[in-house]
Amino acid sequence: MVGGILSSRFPAVNETAGERGDRVTMGAMAAEHAPEPSQFRVTLFVGPQPVEGRPGRSSCVFNVKKRSWKGGVQVAVHMAQGQIDRLSAEMDFAGWLAQVLRDLSAEDRASCQERASELFIQAVCWCKLDILLQSGIMQENQCLAADSWIVEVGAAVLQRRSFVRSYVAAELDLAPGEPDAS
Repeated sequence: MVGGILSSRFPAVNETAGERGDRVTMGAMAAEHAPEPSQFRVTLFVGPQPVEGRPGRSSCVFNVKKRSWKGGVQVAVHMAQGQIDRLSAEMDFAGWLAQVLRDLSAEDRASCQERASELFIQAVCWCKLDILLQSGIMQENQCLAADSWIVEVGAAVLQRRSFVRSYVAAELDLAPGEPDAS
């Protein structure tokens, strides 16, 4: 099981994720063979955006700063559209989103659905970055290729389903609404 470093700039997302058993940024915790979550400050820099010269790939770039470093690094996290589609289907993201958006006007619903797709990719990239941070990161700008840790990313995203949903809902300024207990 991969421990988490995921956090959101929204305290409500962290609280909701913590209550549901997902990983959030917490105070110092001893973790054998893994960095303490509080050692890193991670922010989304840009994304998702298409990867130049690689059709069907998206990238999110994160700024990562470790307490002991004098400066931060940028980590580009690439995901293949097939991976994103598969993870979305496995966690029934579209069904959950339809339920959450059901009371909005057609115009607002369409706008939120488009934005939610981008936010889903961001959340998946956060999960992938979290795996890198847990395994160790060098103080250098780097890129996580789309074919890195496919199985691990899939497991992490499904394990953090509540985080993904809470992140999307918070970014869209919606109540997180869980239509089902999964």
